[in-house]
Amino acid sequence: MNLPNISQAVLDAESRGLDRLDAQLLLLHVLDKPASDRAWLLAHDSDLINAAVLQRLDRLVKRRAAGEPLAYITGHKEFYGLDLLVDERVLVPRPDTETLVNWALELLPLPLAEGSGQGLLDLGTGSGAIALALKATRPELHVSATDYSEDALAVARANAERLQLEVHFWQGSWLQGITGRFQIIVSNPPYIAAQDTHLAALTHEPLRALASGADGLDDIRQIITQSPRHLLPGAWLLLEHGYDQASAVRRLLEQTGFEQVQSRRDLAGLERCSGGRAPQA
Repeated sequence: MNLPNISQAVLDAESRGLDRLDAQLLLLHVLDKPASDRAWLLAHDSDLINAAVLQRLDRLVKRRAAGEPLAYITGHKEFYGLDLLVDERVLVPRPDTETLVNWALELLPLPLAEGSGQGLLDLGTGSGAIALALKATRPELHVSATDYSEDALAVARANAERLQLEVHFWQGSWLQGITGRFQIIVSNPPYIAAQDTHLAALTHEPLRALASGADGLDDIRQIITQSPRHLLPGAWLLLEHGYDQASAVRRLLEQTGFEQVQSRRDLAGLERCSGGRAPQA
């Protein structure tokens, strides 16, 4: 058996339908190298790969070629500079969601006033990406997070413990069982229409975290309706949504009495997040 070198292994993975970055990241994973160490592959491109590593790589390449997210295969995904553990119990955090984190950070006062409510609440936390990114950036912030799925909360709690970040987790449907008022509520809820053709490409991820009724807005409607009684006067509700839903979400916010309703664009220039401010009085 002729064993390939590192360069040949990457080319073989590409020939089987992977892009070069995925091929390199899978190879680093089976070699127990950090994902950030792509330069190591270039420096060792002529090193031979032993049979055991090659067999493991072959299995992972097949999974990736079949459409399984790279993060599920490696068990890791970077988000806002944090190395998060992820698996099929949660959605893979997307870079565009950092738009929501950045917006929340812009709105949080510096410093936080004493007695100014219960801090920040993240609804449908999944892997904990948003809540943990905010807590890591603003350690003094009191951060709470909810999810309906106990499986998802297990992942979020594991990430919080691993990163040594204190976040208070609750199981429940959106604001069910939540008491008190917050300075800001954020959420990246399900927002894909139940019959949307895009779901066919997302079969590896949990459907309950993706689809939300005929127009994709069922959960967003519920959050907008429930949020006012859980926000301090003048506090903000920020929501991530689909690329073509901004005007509909803004309309729902305005109809519920939110003020200063606006949207933010993601990395591709699409209106991906919308939010509004609770009335001051």
